[in-house]
Amino acid sequence: MRYRRRYRQHPYFWYDDRTITGMVVGAILAAIGTVIGTLARAAFRYRSELAPFAVAGVIVWCAQWTHTHHPGWWLPVTVSTVAVVAILAAFPRRWRRVGWPWLGRAAERAYIAVCVLLGGGWLAVATVAGPTAKPLPVLALVGVLICAVPWWAHRRRRAKVRIERILDGWPIVADAAGLTGSRVVSALGDEWGWRARIALPRGQTAAQVVNAIPAIESGLGVAPGAARAEPDPHRADRAYLRVLDKDPHADAIAYVRPEPGSASIHHPIPLGLFDDGSVVRVPLLRRNGLVGGVTDSGKSGVLNVALAYLAQCPDVAIWGIDLKGGMELAPWAPCMARFATTPAKAVAFLTAAVEEIQLREAEQVARGERVWEPTPDRPALVIVIDEYVELPDEAHPHADTIARLGRAVAVNLLIATQRPTQKAMTHNAVRSQMDIRICLRVRERRDVTLILGDGMLAAGWNAHKLDLPGKFLVSAREPQFQVPRPARAYYITLRDINSIVGEYGEYSPHTNADMPSEFDPDTYLVTDSGTEPPTAETFATPADVAVIDRPPTPERVLLEALRNAPEEGVTVPELVAVTEKPRVWVYRRLKQLSDAGHAHQVTWGHWRATTTTNPPDPT
Repeated sequence: MRYRRRYRQHPYFWYDDRTITGMVVGAILAAIGTVIGTLARAAFRYRSELAPFAVAGVIVWCAQWTHTHHPGWWLPVTVSTVAVVAILAAFPRRWRRVGWPWLGRAAERAYIAVCVLLGGGWLAVATVAGPTAKPLPVLALVGVLICAVPWWAHRRRRAKVRIERILDGWPIVADAAGLTGSRVVSALGDEWGWRARIALPRGQTAAQVVNAIPAIESGLGVAPGAARAEPDPHRADRAYLRVLDKDPHADAIAYVRPEPGSASIHHPIPLGLFDDGSVVRVPLLRRNGLVGGVTDSGKSGVLNVALAYLAQCPDVAIWGIDLKGGMELAPWAPCMARFATTPAKAVAFLTAAVEEIQLREAEQVARGERVWEPTPDRPALVIVIDEYVELPDEAHPHADTIARLGRAVAVNLLIATQRPTQKAMTHNAVRSQMDIRICLRVRERRDVTLILGDGMLAAGWNAHKLDLPGKFLVSAREPQFQVPRPARAYYITLRDINSIVGEYGEYSPHTNADMPSEFDPDTYLVTDSGTEPPTAETFATPADVAVIDRPPTPERVLLEALRNAPEEGVTVPELVAVTEKPRVWVYRRLKQLSDAGHAHQVTWGHWRATTTTNPPDPT
């Protein structure tokens, strides 16, 4: 009872008035802290949107400080503002070379110049009159809105902010996908999506990221097939993640012609665009190419794009073989030095190509060079074959020889087929010598292995998932072609083809005076005349089929003189007269040809070419 009277409360009611007051104050402080924390998190989350107001606040604080302590600084502020604006407006070409995206474009430089002019001008006036002098506060608010609206509406800024907010939840996505411990090192957005570099913990590799793509797509909430991963070529514990917001290949990509006079076989051929907007540039010099895919997958479209570039190259001669009656390659016939539409004619042309390889090898020996460097006078030879499986059996040994021996002398194949099986390719040399492999849509998963090679399907080369004609994957030895990057070929119209052919077409059918016109290879383009199909012996011999109409080089003249020499040979003075070269030059070339086995001395002072045969097929 005394206890109750003393404390005037229940004995178990242990706190007093001061304790209650402390609890209330603590609750208020906790609430204030919660509000401040929430506002801080919101400010950090929307820091990009609030950036104009933050910059305006800094300018106002600077104006208050300069007005109070250094009111005479208005003149340096004005001079600095004018100087910065003048620098941004001058030298537009030099600004384009700067790597900073905000300075490389004229519109964005103009925006920065306007912001600097408004901010610097307001600061100079506020330094003299004070930031609260009328109407400076109203002008400050108007200036902030003028500078903030373009900033808020800028596409690249909004894309960057969206990517950052998506990647803030990457730890949760990584845990769900089995990539616990991974983190995002950097991210970059573009018009169609974004690309991030992922750092992996010890023991994890890029292969695990590739296998976890379905789970990553689920965690990010994107469409199936919108994400893909590829390893970092420099570090095994890094991987690149590419996520598409919209398909850049959904619509056809218009063909873009190269600049006049810039096309050359020494430059890679632009075939289309990757899913990040970069151009697919495939080098074709001294490389054999294989284009594979099911019917209506876009094989002919890829060939047309390649032919459109090759036709504009002055250092390339094109031969075409189309055994579907010329339906695919016939529009390009005026740009082709030789064009075959029948099996017999295809055999004759491939035989001539083998002879051309041997002749070029001898010419290279005579010149003392190892690699044929194409020029307009000494062009590369590209043989384009549509539907390779339709070639007759007599043509396959020659195609094997071309694939094996044509690289050094710039004689190469570009073939298209549906399923390049070993049986369809007949000889393994052609398929194994395809340095560049372009795989369009296939029907079955095993067809990916047939076109691209063993192990490619397991590595993520899912060509069976390509859904539109013209989409393809390209595999080559260059680093950019070592990972599966979906691309789509340019769409070239018949008008584009007619324009290029009308400008660069040089060839037309003509009659060979030594043979009947109905059997001449140049007049026999699309249809056959006569009741019986012609044979390989019907056409001109391989030596009569020229690569391209061009002035012969002295080495080619020397070789022709040695080949046409009689049994007793030809003398050195006669060779000097034919080649119009000094005697020392002739002796040097004869020695090189003799050491290589292309020529021999019949008797003292008489020379003749050595009879050669086609190299045997090692398979």
